Formats: sequence, structure tokens, C-alpha cells
Amino acid sequence: MEKTSLKLSGRTIYTERPAFVMGIVNATPDSFYGKSRGGYDHAARLIDEGADIIDIGGESTRPGADYVSAEEEIKRIVPVIKEIRRNHSIPISVDTRKAEVMKAALDAGADILNDVSALEDDPDCADLASSTGIPVILMHKRGIPSNMQDDTSYGNIFTEVDSYLRSRIDFALSRGISEDKIIVDPGIGFGKSLEGNLSLIRNCGRLCGGKYPVLMALSRKTCIGQLTGRDADGRLYGTMTANLLSVIRGARLLRVHDVAPCVDSLNVLFGIENASDI
Repeated sequence: MEKTSLKLSGRTIYTERPAFVMGIVNATPDSFYGKSRGGYDHAARLIDEGADIIDIGGESTRPGADYVSAEEEIKRIVPVIKEIRRNHSIPISVDTRKAEVMKAALDAGADILNDVSALEDDPDCADLASSTGIPVILMHKRGIPSNMQDDTSYGNIFTEVDSYLRSRIDFALSRGISEDKIIVDPGIGFGKSLEGNLSLIRNCGRLCGGKYPVLMALSRKTCIGQLTGRDADGRLYGTMTANLLSVIRGARLLRVHDVAPCVDSLNVLFGIENASDI
């Protein structure tokens, strides 16, 4: 079976598992899942658990959150990035909408731009990504965190999300970002109803014609709670089920709070799918 790969600026990373595992480090005081908050020690634990990529954010995008300044984001994330880079070669993704923040993160050793605004909030992010050759994750959302759940109705959610992502891909390409550096994310929970989220999970591999790697960020989200009746602390098993289904349906990156269970579940999936019949 062909290894799953991802091109960074100066190297290509691989995994034998069917998807990369991206461990979440929220250098924030207000991210929705408290156990994801932390700095280098939290990142080191996720690395020890088998994360392929560490995703660091300094601005919460949970429903109802307030945006913070670029200066505050930089203050929160750059020391963590520097400490990771002093001790590990693991790729580092940065969850930001701001070119100023991403530039500081790149200078500190980051590798990937994870932009929830799909390069809309700060078009300079596109030029930065193009000039440095880093991958970009383009996510669909509706509105901003303070109002994104006010309107969750769509005519056909898959068609609309797919169309939006294609338009943002066109923008990225027009600014010089190469096709093999683009990843798409349907933005589960960002301006979607339960039914809409479930439709996107079921059809994730069809996004943009399956041409670009799909990242799914399902970990402990509200839709998992709606299906299980559990709060964020109790959503691990539901998350694992949704993650595995999304990989079976075509996702190639999973952004998760719980790295070890995700790695184990992907190893089991890989083992079953690749076992020889006797």
C-alpha cells in the first residue's frame, strides 16, 4: 500500500497509517476543551504519543470566542514553537488567520499554515505561503466565532461547501501556491447544523473531486455531543468513531486532542485493511 505523504517547504513527510495525526496544542485561556490548553510540555506529550504533526493556536475559534490581536497571538505561540523546535523535528502547523503571526511562527520554526478563513481574512497569508513554499489548510466557515451559529441553513451543504473551497483553491493558485501544497477542511462545527456536519463527514472524501488531501477536525466537537449526549470530557469514543469513518470515507489528516487513541485506532484500521486472506 502506498504511504500517505505531505509535502512541506523543504521535505516530504510520510506515514504508513491511512491518515496523518495532528495533535492540538491550544496556547489560549479559552479554547472549548480545557485539556487541550498548554505549551511545550503538552506538545511533548502528544509527540510521545505518536503525533505526526503538532498544531498550535493562539486564538480560540470556538463559537462565541473573541478574536485577539496579532501581538497577543505571537506572544502565546512563538515561545512554544521555539521550544518544540529546539527538541524535535516534528512538523508544526499554526492555526492563525494573520500573516504577521504566521511570519513570526515561520521564523521560529513552523511549517504549515492552518487558516480557518481560507486566506480571506488576510490575503497577505497567500503571498507568504507562496514565497516560502509551505502547505496551507483552507477551511470553510460561515461568519465569525461570535455569530457563526446564527445561520446554519444551506440549500445543499455539500455543494455549497465544495463550491466555496474550490473558489479558495482558485485564489490560492492565483497567488502562486502550488497544487501539492493545498489541503482542504470542511469546517465541522463552523456555521453548520448537526445534519450538515454529518453530511460533510459522510462525504468528506468527495470534496473538490478528491483532488486535495482532506483534513477533518472532529475532536470532541458539539456534533459528537449531540449524538452521544455527553459533554466535551466524555466525547472520546464518539470522536474515535467519527474519525475512523471520515478516514474510511477519504480524509487524510485528523486534527485531534487525543493522539494515542487516534494512533491506535488508525493502526488497527490499517492492519485490518491490509491483512492477507488465508
